[in-house]
Amino acid sequence: MSQTDSNSLLRIADLTVRFRSGHADMTAVSQLSFDIPKGQTVGLVGESGSGKSVTALSILGLIPQPPGHIAGGQIWFQDQDLLALPEKALRRIRGNDIAMVFQEPMTSLNPVFRVGYQIAEVLRLHLKLNKKQAWQRTLELLDWVGIPEPQRRARAYPHELSGGQKQRVMIAMAIACEPQLLICDEPTTALDVTIQQQVLELLQNLQRELAMSMLFITHDLAVIADLADEVVVMYRSEKVEQAATADIFRQAQHPYSQGLLACRPKLHDNPKRLLTVADFLGPDGQAKQPVIEAAAPKPDKTQQGVLLEVRDLKTHFPLKSGLFGRVNDHVKAVDGVSFQVHKGETLGLVGESGCGKTTLGRTILNLQAPTAGQVHFDGIDVFAQNPKQMRQLRSRMQIIFQDPYASLNPRMTIGQALMEPLRIHRPDDCQALRQERAVSLLEQVELNPDHLSRFPHEFSGGQRQRISIARALAVDPEFIVCDESVSALDVSVQAQVLNLLLDLQEQRQLTYIFISHDLSVVNFIADRVGVMNQGRIVELNTAKAIYHNPQNAYTQKLLDAIPKGEPKIRPKGQTTGIIT
Repeated sequence: MSQTDSNSLLRIADLTVRFRSGHADMTAVSQLSFDIPKGQTVGLVGESGSGKSVTALSILGLIPQPPGHIAGGQIWFQDQDLLALPEKALRRIRGNDIAMVFQEPMTSLNPVFRVGYQIAEVLRLHLKLNKKQAWQRTLELLDWVGIPEPQRRARAYPHELSGGQKQRVMIAMAIACEPQLLICDEPTTALDVTIQQQVLELLQNLQRELAMSMLFITHDLAVIADLADEVVVMYRSEKVEQAATADIFRQAQHPYSQGLLACRPKLHDNPKRLLTVADFLGPDGQAKQPVIEAAAPKPDKTQQGVLLEVRDLKTHFPLKSGLFGRVNDHVKAVDGVSFQVHKGETLGLVGESGCGKTTLGRTILNLQAPTAGQVHFDGIDVFAQNPKQMRQLRSRMQIIFQDPYASLNPRMTIGQALMEPLRIHRPDDCQALRQERAVSLLEQVELNPDHLSRFPHEFSGGQRQRISIARALAVDPEFIVCDESVSALDVSVQAQVLNLLLDLQEQRQLTYIFISHDLSVVNFIADRVGVMNQGRIVELNTAKAIYHNPQNAYTQKLLDAIPKGEPKIRPKGQTTGIIT
């Protein structure tokens, strides 16, 4: 069928998108077909590189040509083939009838214009409102999406807003013209669970009020469990399964869908290892029977010796104002924190963005100067060390940063990045010995030694994170701070990295502080959990006690915000089932 039927708002038929790479064509989307019904939400699910975002950009005619080109298919919207429309006609549809919320609001919002101006610009362009009308409507939209003090926030620049507020501004901009179709491309990926819950509830409410359809793109099935009416699963540019959301969660048919469901940590089930997509689907595309390891209680490691002791640690940042930069207040990022970490233990630190987790981790490693307090590592006063002594101590204390792309030098090959710590901490080693060590490190994190000559941009996000782990291990540390080291990864890659961290801990007797806003992840990997709020640890206990019997109201709030992955039963629509 070439056009949409009476129940469908948009129909994609046999869409194929290719990108030119050197002298070869790479297929990003291959003969994709599905409908988006009126007033309903379709979830488009798959790992990075599966073709989800390319599909969304194709709908809006935003595929860069070259290197990309639409090799075949149609996209029908209101009896028009969007792929056949001239650019001028497409421009009238974009933002007006079909709008999009992008994954990273900071790169989507113009940093040199106030957010209110950017929303008003959409209204003036599409609805032809005058300046005063557009500004008044902008304030109404900001209030509608739940931004406090719209008058003040409208005059703020993007960098002055939190991640959740920036995402709300993007949503306000997208719904400004009350579109019939809203495309959401991973809008909650890097957000805290509480902010993620608020954004998802906001989108559901807006969909009801505006009676619009929605295409929600994500790599995490749990996020759309209660949001989508139907799910389309993509794997390596192709659709492999399409069904009602409840059917996918109850009995997914394709092994890839089963793998995506299985690899996310469950809050009340703690296996020894997480299953990954590779446990369900072999490299040849054949289904496999996964080996499920029984859950085992975590051993009590508090009987082992104390490796790290933090006493009344404070890190305050001055707020200055006026011509002479007078300090009139302080941001108390870390405000009187005390705890111990035992040898071989993993202490999880959880909390929302801005609670002080990362500052605490950096201060412990003396990467951030403390305001007060003490940190003792294996009996050594960390803050009393001179630069030479601190350099020696750093070989025993390492950090894995949140963004592996930002923490790897883009001008250095992976081999150079891995050998750099060895040159600093082991200057007597010869080049051949360092090369041999770099090869061994790559093998430990399950990467190919041939990758040594490649640069960071030639790797996927999960591979770059493995390289960051290998670099942290280069000097044989005893203690590693993992700062949101899996937060931006696909759930399947995340499971692989978490399994790797546990394997390395067992092999090397490593001690971790694992910082994350994802409580399910921390529950899986941590022995004990500290919950941070406004610079303080408000609750510290075993992972089991925290998740089964939280004592603090803030901890309970975080737990309640975790996606449960339990879809509501919805009216069953027409589905195409499995693609063979």
